[in-house]
Parts: sequence; C-alpha cells; structure tokens
Amino acid sequence: EVLGKPYSIHTQPWPELDEEATKEDILDLAVQINGKVRDRIQVPADMDEEAIKALALSRPKVQKWLQGKEIKKVRYIPGRLVSIQVG
Repeated sequence: EVLGKPYSIHTQPWPELDEEATKEDILDLAVQINGKVRDRIQVPADMDEEAIKALALSRPKVQKWLQGKEIKKVRYIPGRLVSIQVG
C-alpha cells in the first residue's frame, strides 16, 4: 500500500493448486534390461500398458540387448520405467 499497490501481499490467500496444469502430456520412461538402463522412450501419458511394453520391446537399442536371449518377464512401472528380465 505504501508503494502505491492496491493491497499488501501478506493479506492475500494462498494460490489454489490446479491439478490439470501439473499433469504431463508426455512421459519420459527408462527401459531397463536386467536392471540396467539401456534406452529411454517418450510416450503419451494416456497410452495403455501393453502398447508401452510393445514399443519398448521394438526399439533397436533394446533389440540389440535381447538378441539370442529369452524374455522372462516384462514389467511396466507407471510413469517411471519398463523393466525387461532376460535369461
């Protein structure tokens, strides 16, 4: 008020959090093979789990590490990574 502003900041309420503004449209996921990050993929946030797994398995960098090996398990941890176990 002394500086000519209409109000003092300490009398104002805290801003409200807009949940929609904090959601990401594109996710950056790590692709692990036997616990080591071998690639990264970017996918839309609304993409389903099976499509994400298929995309991760089709990547050339991942194919290089899977060559001649049997896939035992593929797990998707939402918003974080795709983990592939081979033997």
